[in-house]
Amino acid sequence: MKIVVCVKQVPDSEAKVTASGGLISWGEAPLVINPFDEFAVEGALLQREAHGGTVTALSIGPESGKEALKHALAVGADDAILISDPALKKLDTQAAARILAAAINKIGSVEMVMFGRQTLDDGSGITAAQTARVLGWPMLGLVGHITLEGGSIQVSRVIEEGRQNVKAPLPAVLSIVQSIGEPRYPSFIGIRKAAKATIPVWSLADLGAPAPSVVVNRTDLITPPSREITCELITGDSPRVIAETLVDRILAEKVR
Repeated sequence: MKIVVCVKQVPDSEAKVTASGGLISWGEAPLVINPFDEFAVEGALLQREAHGGTVTALSIGPESGKEALKHALAVGADDAILISDPALKKLDTQAAARILAAAINKIGSVEMVMFGRQTLDDGSGITAAQTARVLGWPMLGLVGHITLEGGSIQVSRVIEEGRQNVKAPLPAVLSIVQSIGEPRYPSFIGIRKAAKATIPVWSLADLGAPAPSVVVNRTDLITPPSREITCELITGDSPRVIAETLVDRILAEKVR
């Protein structure tokens, strides 16, 4: 079985976000693998251990994105691929989905693609579904348990109402939640393997894909809404007078 797990590099969750001059800044916070993607990696490794095969970590980003891929290698992924191209600096979710789908088709013979439920920096949680749409594969979201039966997959979805069991043919795209199991820590041997690994970098030319058009343009400018707040101090000769005055003010302002 060939499994692809899609990961993303994001600022550390402990980063302090600041806004200066309308621009968002993460400061000096280190970049790490998206925490939700660690559960996707764990889910992929569990399936490899149960059914054999390989796990390939896949990411879109700059050269620094290799660090997130090295984390996946350190915990047990077999190989990793980085998609990097100057034309991919600003992507929305549907554009990222088209690029990921092109890479998955290039890898070939993939039976499962796994995502974390969302990313820490964006948090839309729709890239998995959009990738499935481009591939033309079934999409199984919020997956907490996986069972394979021949050429099909049955999963337990963790939803607000409880658990929902659904079944679909392979290949399929899955988004994984925390119920899949606690992500494993990198081993010493895994860390050494990751440090020595050569991670191939694919460009758009390697994928044979054009630069995808962006539908949603996201700006880094922050303009907080302006609010005018006035404060009136109510005084009186007695608490009763103060209370009556306060009631009159509340009624006058039509506060309910």
